[in-house]
Amino acid sequence: MRTNKFFKSLLFILTISINLFGFCIDNSFAYPVFAQQNYANPRAANGKLACANCHLNQKAIEIEAPQAVLPNSVFEIEIKVPYDTSRQQIGANGKQTDLNVGGILILPQGFKLASKNQISKEVKAKNKGVFISPYSTEYDNILVVGPIAGKTHQELLFPVVAPDPETNSNVKYLTYPLYAGGNRGRGQVYPTGEKSNVNIFGAEKSGQISEIVLSEKGDSTITIVNPSGEKSSQLVPAGLNLLVKQGDIVKVDQPLNSDPNVGGFGQEETEIVLQNPLRILGYLAFCLCVLLTQILLILKKKQFEKVQAAELNF
Repeated sequence: MRTNKFFKSLLFILTISINLFGFCIDNSFAYPVFAQQNYANPRAANGKLACANCHLNQKAIEIEAPQAVLPNSVFEIEIKVPYDTSRQQIGANGKQTDLNVGGILILPQGFKLASKNQISKEVKAKNKGVFISPYSTEYDNILVVGPIAGKTHQELLFPVVAPDPETNSNVKYLTYPLYAGGNRGRGQVYPTGEKSNVNIFGAEKSGQISEIVLSEKGDSTITIVNPSGEKSSQLVPAGLNLLVKQGDIVKVDQPLNSDPNVGGFGQEETEIVLQNPLRILGYLAFCLCVLLTQILLILKKKQFEKVQAAELNF
């Protein structure tokens, strides 16, 4: 238990350091460490990934993986998180900022992140400055990355090493499922359950807007007077575009601002086969036998035709 807590703390420090010194991402709240602290397993029984609990908007992703791999082989799995790079999101301070991306990859048991000496120079160059880590000490087959700059990392590359059933009795030569998730932009809900400023805020009361006060920080305080003359105030965070003005009559849950969300989370799944090398050798041997049989059959046919021709001439 202590080791797990230490691992999570170390993971948090490393993630923060990379984002501060590697990419300088300001006011980002998409750290996978929040999911790591709240969910022992990021995939629920119904297949939903933990990221979707905070990133409510849905946007598609793509996953590219080899159809089959051999034991102890190193291969790459790519998660594509496309979006319009010309668009910006609202930061926690209400200012416009570039979108960040992050990803999660759930591998079959036994599959792990490849070590540095197993990764090719080409993959190292593509992943320069990108920190990929296991989800926890218990689930080292689950890999997370992010948040990182979205403009330069819309394709997340995970170098993976396949297990060997000959040395690991828990692994078999079978077809296994892969689960992937990718996100761009900030979430709509904080881990505490509070709404972020990437939301549409609805009117809490019905009535007429009597006053809209803008604070120095950019927050808008909207005062609503109901038909009985009672006043109620609510806060709309900075950076949001208001759809209402003083004197407007609003109803409960009527949107006070336009939708600021430009990001979204998506998840996909695919399959990968852990192939037995002996099966491949057996298949090649079978193909070779079939080829030799065909060749011998043709040669025998040619020989028979020659014998027939000689008998006719005689």
